[in-house]
Amino acid sequence: MRAAPTILHLDMDAFYASVEQASKPSLRGKAVIVGGLGPRGVVATASYEARRFGVHSAMPMGQARRLCPNGAYLIPRFNLYRQVSDVVMAILRELSPLVEPLSLDEAFVDLEAGGVAFDSRSARETGERLRADIRAATGLSGSVGLAGSKMLAKVASEEAKPAGLLLIEPGTERELLAPMSVRTLPGVGPATGEHLRRAGITTVGELAEAGEDELVRMVGRSAGAGLYRMALGLDDRPVVAERDAKSVSVEDTFDVDLHDRVRIRGEVQRLADRCVQRLRGSGHSGRTIVLKVRRYDFSTLTRSETLRGPTDDPAVVREAAARLLEGVDTTGGVRLLGVGVSGLADYTQEDLFAQSLAAEPDGADGTDGTDGTGMTDGADTAGGAAGEAVAAGATETAAEGARGAAEPPGEPEPAPERRWTAGGDVRHAVYGPGWVQGSGVGRVTVRFEQPGSEPGRVRTFRVDDPELEPSDPLPLVGERP
Repeated sequence: MRAAPTILHLDMDAFYASVEQASKPSLRGKAVIVGGLGPRGVVATASYEARRFGVHSAMPMGQARRLCPNGAYLIPRFNLYRQVSDVVMAILRELSPLVEPLSLDEAFVDLEAGGVAFDSRSARETGERLRADIRAATGLSGSVGLAGSKMLAKVASEEAKPAGLLLIEPGTERELLAPMSVRTLPGVGPATGEHLRRAGITTVGELAEAGEDELVRMVGRSAGAGLYRMALGLDDRPVVAERDAKSVSVEDTFDVDLHDRVRIRGEVQRLADRCVQRLRGSGHSGRTIVLKVRRYDFSTLTRSETLRGPTDDPAVVREAAARLLEGVDTTGGVRLLGVGVSGLADYTQEDLFAQSLAAEPDGADGTDGTDGTGMTDGADTAGGAAGEAVAAGATETAAEGARGAAEPPGEPEPAPERRWTAGGDVRHAVYGPGWVQGSGVGRVTVRFEQPGSEPGRVRTFRVDDPELEPSDPLPLVGERP
């Protein structure tokens, strides 16, 4: 614990939804829900306007639509979110060499290590300046918490939301925490919170009054001792600048269970290629290939194969993933597939070692959420429909190529209908940049506007209009083409 509030916690406000509102002027002040749009999708982020209807992150998308039927429902645009996050993290690193990112929109900063704050006054000034710099660079708001520990700084930023700053003066921690719900403390989820409620403990103050011995008796030695320290506001964890990645993975959840073995193999190959792209992007290679399969009954299986040396060769990862799939029964249907690489290194062995000298596959049956691969259900958020569309297009292209080699040329087959996803960026040869509001029955509706403009007009086109093309996102602030 520090004697001055020089640990800062930044949490961007409703980050994904706020990026979408900044990018799409017609959505400012409107209910915006970002997540998977298929029947199995879940909410990734909801704007504050949508939260008034009861919509929140991790909620099934179907429930969100019932609560907020007139909201704007958009797929995530992670490339844009990462670009904005990079800008924010660069601003934080100008304050201190000790920046600990927790996600794209959240980080701790040790202001004392950067020499920018040593007391309450300088810490507050730095926090206010940070919020202004982020607003100028991105057009977005962030909430800032300042305290003498990481736990309290995070509590402060949560209390400051939205678009605020809260500084907890050293010595006032227990007074501030006492009336708060026990769920305010990190690690106290619904199950622990309910267990404590049944024991008559609902606030942090009551938790502190219970004493360490009673809490150990209730929830175990490790958890009980930790809860008691947090209730007293004690936390001596340092801000850690770098966290070594332990694994790289990608996965997709499908709107409809997959039964076709050929289709499943194709999806695994596609996921393997995406995983290698992410692996190379992080500057790593890896020795252990992991396959994750969630079946129709929600049982989750993982299979892994450890190579003799690290690789970032897509062919090697594809082959290993295909071998692992052969040992998995998928006859009942598959709702999720994932491919990951662990045992990361920053170099690559010769392909000879990686390809042919693999160890025996290891198998581990898990249950939902306990498979140990490090892979999360982010694909549930992003939705499976888009992934299916990509895979289907690739399959059709391969099939057409095979027919072309075996059959004499004839009448050209019509091109497959292009798919336009809600919220996706487009550019029209005449009307310029815009975004997809919706599509169906051979038509796509586009609103033509861009960051910083007035709300734009809506126009409808054929889905195969040659003048309409997918586009990269435009920057939220600065020059735009």
